[in-house]
Amino acid sequence: MLKALLGDPNARKLKKYQPVVTDINILEEEIQSLSDEQLRGKTGEFKEKLAKAKNRDDENQILEEILPEAFAVVREAGKRVLGMRHFDVQLLGGIILHTGQIAEMKTGEGKTLVSTLPAYLNALAGKGVHVITVNDYLARRDAEWMGQIHRFLGLTVGLIQQEMSPDQRKKNYNCDITYGTNSEMGFDYLRDNMATSMDEVVQRVFNYCIIDEVDSVLVDEARTPLIISGQVERPSQKYMRAAEVAQMMLQEEHYEVDEKARNVLMTDEGFARAEELFGVQDLYDPNDPWAHFVFNALKAKELFIKDVNYIIGNGEVIIVDEFTGRVMPGRRWSDGLHQAIEAKERVEIQPETQTLATITYQNFFLLYPKLSGMTGTAKTEEAEFERIYNLQVTIIPTNRITGRQDLPDVVYKTEEGKWNSIAEECADLHKEGRPVLVGTTSVEKSEILSNLLQQRQIPHNLLNAKPENVERESEIISQAGRKGAVTISTNMAGRGTDIILGGNAEFMGRLKMREYLMPKIVKPDDEKELSIAGGTGSRRPPAQGFDQNKKAKTWKVTMQLFPTELSKSTEQKLKEAVDFSVSVYGERSLPELQAEDLLAVASEKAPTNDPVIQKLREVYNLIVHE
Repeated sequence: MLKALLGDPNARKLKKYQPVVTDINILEEEIQSLSDEQLRGKTGEFKEKLAKAKNRDDENQILEEILPEAFAVVREAGKRVLGMRHFDVQLLGGIILHTGQIAEMKTGEGKTLVSTLPAYLNALAGKGVHVITVNDYLARRDAEWMGQIHRFLGLTVGLIQQEMSPDQRKKNYNCDITYGTNSEMGFDYLRDNMATSMDEVVQRVFNYCIIDEVDSVLVDEARTPLIISGQVERPSQKYMRAAEVAQMMLQEEHYEVDEKARNVLMTDEGFARAEELFGVQDLYDPNDPWAHFVFNALKAKELFIKDVNYIIGNGEVIIVDEFTGRVMPGRRWSDGLHQAIEAKERVEIQPETQTLATITYQNFFLLYPKLSGMTGTAKTEEAEFERIYNLQVTIIPTNRITGRQDLPDVVYKTEEGKWNSIAEECADLHKEGRPVLVGTTSVEKSEILSNLLQQRQIPHNLLNAKPENVERESEIISQAGRKGAVTISTNMAGRGTDIILGGNAEFMGRLKMREYLMPKIVKPDDEKELSIAGGTGSRRPPAQGFDQNKKAKTWKVTMQLFPTELSKSTEQKLKEAVDFSVSVYGERSLPELQAEDLLAVASEKAPTNDPVIQKLREVYNLIVHE
């Protein structure tokens, strides 16, 4: 009734910003007539205006004044560099993000492109903007793809990835706009707080943050603590004994499992039984404590399941992130839990750790003076966003009426019936030639479906946290939209990943260029056992220090994902471009990240005077065309 009387508050808010969108549209023609140099010069003009600000309030006022022109400049750069023009609804989304709110935009409405508007505007002050995505793959993709706009306009773009050194991190945080994941930025914050001198600190003072898939980061993972730990010595045989005892104890009789709190509570009978099995009088005896070990052993037995919460790889227990479905090598559960799982799985038990520094995502993101985010589903958690983060949610209308049909859920009596039905439906759609993506909740479930499809002889790609699949993630995703393609994925591909119908020719072009360029230009020590396939029958002894069982890294593209044979003339031009690059940079002289950057810029449309990039780009366009 109130809505009928007062009108929809969301519509009122959008109406308020409509004049700004009109201003941007009026400026479009004027900005269009500028040359590339003049367009780039606008960045300098904006920076000069912002340099006059005496405090934060002044700065905010100047940002409001230059917003229409800055957004018009980004829109024009998007057209020139990416061939994408921001729609009016995307401009609205950009305004909402700039004002420190959450923009709810439906799937496929171009949230990634929207983020370029407020990121550019807020980076002009020179204090840094952080764009947060849910995984390393998306951070890299956005930094390369959307970063083209910012680089074209004269801003620097940084990227934070798991394997980077502190010096590389510092350099990337000092860029105008830095892309990274919530966990990398959170851990860098903790490490900075443990630093012994200012030279070791990698991050700058926080300024503005845009979070992609904001509900996943700020609500689903809000209470997830980030922990940095140090080692504590505890005897490993106690973990083994506790694991044996846990197997002899019975649920309900000896202990109860609280799934919600992820905890195990022992009954009086349980305590008596454990003391009897350990042959001790008191589990809490300070001289010979067992309680800590038996509680962890019971948690490992009941709450932590192989191929769901963790996988076993190279004789180690590796955690699988429950939100992103990705493996987290090097991360360990604290307080003896990881050791209890190692004892359960009978792999080598590594020393226990104790917490040295910790922060939750909720507290970490509250450190930013200005925070905004975007997602397809935020209205349902609006109350939580407002109460905890003081963030309002605004629903942005779609550019066109959506053509997707959202069908009701289908519920089965048995799990077996459900999986067989899914496999049958995949087979039918595959015969019609329609591409299919199946989302599953764990590694285990994805493999069940994979086996059912194999029995029906349906060719498919599997994407889950197992290392052999992760390596091909971007290849698999880029071609998941091909005719008749069937892709099974855990939630690692569930967010922000674009699957283009018909397949992705541009991505294939880059893969083909990598195959030829990388082995010749990447430093050997940077490749982590990179092999250039040698001739057969090679009798050379293996190099010392290399594990012969480790799969050598190769840049070769999987044939099923790249069926196109290059024409002889294009292949010849590709080889010539690679040889020219090597003659300029030197053979096997670049770090892998720098070589990736070179490739990324070569596959952009932004104007360049670099002869290496010009030659590579010419060939890239030929490959894409083929």
